[in-house]
Amino acid sequence: MSAPQVEDVQQSGIQLEPHQVIFRPLVTEKGVFQAENLNAYAFEIHPNATKADVRKAVQSLWNVRVVEVRTQTRRGKPRRSRILVGHTTDWKKAIVQLHEDDRISFF
Repeated sequence: MSAPQVEDVQQSGIQLEPHQVIFRPLVTEKGVFQAENLNAYAFEIHPNATKADVRKAVQSLWNVRVVEVRTQTRRGKPRRSRILVGHTTDWKKAIVQLHEDDRISFF
């Protein structure tokens, strides 16, 4: 018996447009420090987006050169309202490092 062959197929099977990949920039204290000193910007992205999708989206939306993309899947936090217990939704984060000559201005 042979092992099943694995095909290179994107998990979701859908093709995302650049404006669908990136939901919003994450403007936090840590993010502003990274943007000023390391030229790295944080974004909330679509849960099915890959690093390649994020790279293409940032390059096309802001006309910059992307050096590196790091992604994280963030777990939702537990929340409680009186006796009901639940949690916020999971979300995906991308930290995009740009070429030293390129900048993105959010303000």
